[in-house]
Amino acid sequence: MSDLDEAYRLEYFEEAGFSRQECSSCGARFWARTQRETCGEPPCEEYGFIDDPGFDESYTLEEMREVFLSFFEERDHERIEPYPVAANRWRDDVLLTQASVYDFQPLVTSGTTPPPANPLCISQPCIRMQDIDNVGKTGRHTMAFEMMAHHAFNAREDIEDPEQYAYEGEVYWKDETVQYCVELFEELGADPAELTLIEDPWVGGGNAGPAFEVIYKGAELATLVFMSLEQDPDGEYEMKDGNTYSEMDTYIVDTGYGLERWTWMSQGTPTVYEAIYPEMIAFLKDNAGIDLTDEEATIVHDAAKLAGHMDIDEAEDIEAARDEIAAEVGVSVTELRELIEPLEEIYAIADHCRTLAYMLGDGIVPSNVGTGYLARMVLRRTKRLVDSVGVDAPLDELVDMQAERLDYENRDTIRDIVRTEVEKYRETLDRGGRRVRQLADEYAESGEPIPTEELVELYDSHGIQPDMVEEIAAERGVAVDVPDDFYSVVASRHGGGEAAETGDETPYADRLTELPDTDRLYYEDQQRTEFEAVVLEVFDREDGDYDVVLDQTMFYPEGGGQPPDHGTLSTDDITVEVTDVQRYDDVVVHTCDDDPGKGEFVRGQLDGNRRKRLMQHHTATHIVIHSARQVLGEHIRQAGAQKGTDSARIDVRHYDSIDREQVKQIELLANELVQDNVPVNQQWPDRHEAEEEHGFDLYQGGIPAGEQIRLIQIAEDVQACGGTHVARTGDIGTIKLQNTERIQDGVIRLTFSAGNAAIEATHATEDALAEAADVLDVAHEEVPETAARFFDEWKARGKEIEDLKEQLAEARASGGADAEEIDVGETTAVVQRIDADMEELRAQANALVEQGQIAVLGSGREGAQFVVAVPEGVGVDAGEVVGELAGRVGGGGGGPPDFAQGGGPDGDRLDDALADAPEILRSVADV
Repeated sequence: MSDLDEAYRLEYFEEAGFSRQECSSCGARFWARTQRETCGEPPCEEYGFIDDPGFDESYTLEEMREVFLSFFEERDHERIEPYPVAANRWRDDVLLTQASVYDFQPLVTSGTTPPPANPLCISQPCIRMQDIDNVGKTGRHTMAFEMMAHHAFNAREDIEDPEQYAYEGEVYWKDETVQYCVELFEELGADPAELTLIEDPWVGGGNAGPAFEVIYKGAELATLVFMSLEQDPDGEYEMKDGNTYSEMDTYIVDTGYGLERWTWMSQGTPTVYEAIYPEMIAFLKDNAGIDLTDEEATIVHDAAKLAGHMDIDEAEDIEAARDEIAAEVGVSVTELRELIEPLEEIYAIADHCRTLAYMLGDGIVPSNVGTGYLARMVLRRTKRLVDSVGVDAPLDELVDMQAERLDYENRDTIRDIVRTEVEKYRETLDRGGRRVRQLADEYAESGEPIPTEELVELYDSHGIQPDMVEEIAAERGVAVDVPDDFYSVVASRHGGGEAAETGDETPYADRLTELPDTDRLYYEDQQRTEFEAVVLEVFDREDGDYDVVLDQTMFYPEGGGQPPDHGTLSTDDITVEVTDVQRYDDVVVHTCDDDPGKGEFVRGQLDGNRRKRLMQHHTATHIVIHSARQVLGEHIRQAGAQKGTDSARIDVRHYDSIDREQVKQIELLANELVQDNVPVNQQWPDRHEAEEEHGFDLYQGGIPAGEQIRLIQIAEDVQACGGTHVARTGDIGTIKLQNTERIQDGVIRLTFSAGNAAIEATHATEDALAEAADVLDVAHEEVPETAARFFDEWKARGKEIEDLKEQLAEARASGGADAEEIDVGETTAVVQRIDADMEELRAQANALVEQGQIAVLGSGREGAQFVVAVPEGVGVDAGEVVGELAGRVGGGGGGPPDFAQGGGPDGDRLDDALADAPEILRSVADV
């Protein structure tokens, strides 16, 4: 088994005077120009730049970014614009962008498509949710950061078919990469003699390669990865993950230069936060009333500096080091916490607001799934921090401060989203607080702490932060198990940046790969419904049908939410029905009810009416989402779509409900575009050119592969789409929005019909209105007013019934003939059978409790049902009593200590169970 030892021996090192050495402290191998005892990285060495900046000049984030990009532009790299932080806009395997190389995976790194430039440089905004618990505490972690990088994409020239990849030959490799890095340090005034390059092989996502961590004055400022290996069970290289790897045909220069770290190095501040968020931190400290004396400021400064020296990498490390740091600066741990913790919260607020600005600015809408869940988690944590530290500025203003600095144009939408989410959070806390109190009571009885699993569930279901749980639980003497990495645990439960893998495969996939690609005629002429073809292969299906592969087809296979075409295939001897069409890679498979014969010449005939309706609905989908963006905002993006022959639906990400006036506006704009009768254009541009011109909003309905992508342009709307469409918008006829509904938090479904289907839908609505008018015996226009009047009268009668039930309950509570009264300690319990519904049982139970009595009520209306209610302060657990009673009738039940209900199917044992009630009450009474 080989290792990568030789991969680190570069000609550049020999020419520039670098030698290979070994750290006496950690044993790591590294390269340096001078002889050193250690590798230079904490804890082997301390930071050397705090109060002593490592570069000649002090830079802001913006200035440092420009220095980096200009440096590489001068060395023939093309500067490209950063991608969104929502990586699922162009990838289906991850949620958030966590490194610059994410922009080019998997299509470019695999060689499937060319890069937008080669070589290139970029400063890519990234978000790493796994760092959320460390932000503010360690002095160095930020959840939002920019990864400055330069990349080169190479392909080996000694392979059999170099043209199989989208790029050929070598641009540059390890020597040039390391040389560029050293020259950048020199240009900024750093002494190359202080640089160390630690050998640290990189592994990730099925790839691997040699890598250097570049250390300067104790800080890791760059990572130089040489992605050249792929996982292979027969590979010759065994890596640190325990897997074996072999050489790839392509090999990638994948570098990462942390913009925030470089800016920090240039300023030498105690923590990275003062260097990158100076204005916002000053504002937050002033707003929260944090005004330190000179002596206190010195303590905070020295403590922050010590934390850096100690290489505190995780939140739990800082807690473990508090005693040592306090002793070093000469204060108690308590005093240190009182000074440091408010500042840590201020740092985290600044960072989290930047994270939110990136997320919301790039169109992520808070919700309960995917990137929306992660955005909501950050927002709620930030709100909690703001309240905790005493900042009284609205959260939307704080996020806007970062959005303005990042030059987002949709700042009004960002603020509106934040305001809406904060209000939702308040409502959630009101509801969730009751559940926390109930949970605390349950664990108070057991004496166990509330476990992490319960905390995560409380956060997921109610948005309750763990410190709020701690406060409520403390009132009841209950401990709470809060891990230091709580938010990382929550994020990982929802992907934390990773997306689930999906994939379907036909049972004869291997045989399909041997067939030539199907010529897809439906792109040449979408209005044509007849064609001729040759049957290349026929597969028997288990259900008795046949899967048929043709050399060419006009049948559209299911995809992009569009159902497949139906129709027939005919020879001189047989006509078979085509009931399904699917595409596997580039081979189209037609499911037929009979075998047309391998090698036969067939005539294909589509169901023309079905194709027309599907084209109308697919084209209308583009128009509806375009109109929705104009009415609701540019953040509107597709979350799913399904086209049909009678109607279609599109799910859009939106942070609020859609009212009737907005629906009418969307429908009006959509139909104006239909009436304009503009052409529906089809184009096949280079994907990078398309992305550069139109952005990643192209990919509303999925992410296509290939160097060229198919674009559908309707007026100003441009989308990547593989579906079939009408020739002009006027061919749609009309669009009718039938319904809008919130299908999940942050996602609204718009259901609509187009063409004749829209007329049919309108007829159905009018028929329903006419039927309602006949039932109510009024004119059509009077139906709403009449229905409202009937509803109000129905509600009023219902209220009268409720009042009568309560009066009846009070009368029975005053001394029903069948009631049995017993003493339970100093409280009277009333045990009574009332064959009424549960609503009446609850009403009487409440009436008894108001009189200071315990209520034990049973009903035989449906099996056997029980309600038990206990006045406040009485030592009887209603849930326990109900559980005992329900068990006697073959069922179960429960609830909180003051009110519970349950029952079982055995109504014949109801009276026996009630007869046991006095004994049960006395056995569970805490008196």
